[in-house]
Amino acid sequence: MANKKMTESLQTVLTELLRQADEQLIQSRIFAGMGYGRLADKYAECAEAERGLAVKCIDRLLALGCDVKLEAKQNGFVCSDPVKWLKHEVEVSEARLVWLKKVMEAACADYTTYEILKAYYLGEEKDMYWAKWQLDVIECIGLENWLIRQM
Repeated sequence: MANKKMTESLQTVLTELLRQADEQLIQSRIFAGMGYGRLADKYAECAEAERGLAVKCIDRLLALGCDVKLEAKQNGFVCSDPVKWLKHEVEVSEARLVWLKKVMEAACADYTTYEILKAYYLGEEKDMYWAKWQLDVIECIGLENWLIRQM
């Protein structure tokens, strides 16, 4: 039988991945509507990646003999201010990475689950560094120049 704490954590990860994917899809469409096609594409890709990981979580839970739940999700954050969005992304990613480390510890004896969580962690870390880099670029070249590059 699978570790109960680990499977509960995997279900929580699934719920969070689905919430993130919805949030990023909506944010992508907001950016597209503002004419920022590069940002729209970036967050559409992020949403797709989150959904791909969600599928892996579902499949793993089923393989472990668990019932998969469609849990209520917390409200997401969306906005029309790209800088505010990037700052939010950094803040949320930093907290999520701390949480994911703990979840990964619960799954360390289950290599398959651990690899799914590791992929989530690495993607989250990559997104956090990308958002930080964008904020640095904005500081260097100015918001208007950065926004032009996002069209």
